[in-house]
Amino acid sequence: MSDRPCRRFRVTGRVQGVWFRASTRREAERLGLSGRAVNLADGSVEVVAAGPQAALDALAAWLRRGPPMARVESVDAEDHPDPGMQGFETG
Repeated sequence: MSDRPCRRFRVTGRVQGVWFRASTRREAERLGLSGRAVNLADGSVEVVAAGPQAALDALAAWLRRGPPMARVESVDAEDHPDPGMQGFETG
């Protein structure tokens, strides 16, 4: 665990099968964030990201748009304990 800011995002809409997780990984890596993006059974995507607050804010703005084929309906966010991950994973 670390003291880095960390957020958990839940993204709903047409966000599975449209390269959302891979695109999120690229954007998070560009911003210097670590964490993960995973599909959930309800059709949403969960993103947990840790790093500088400005980078988390930029990722939140990107998640509201998503990649070109996605249709984001909502993005819920909450503070989350930093899992201490290195790099960014998709699952």
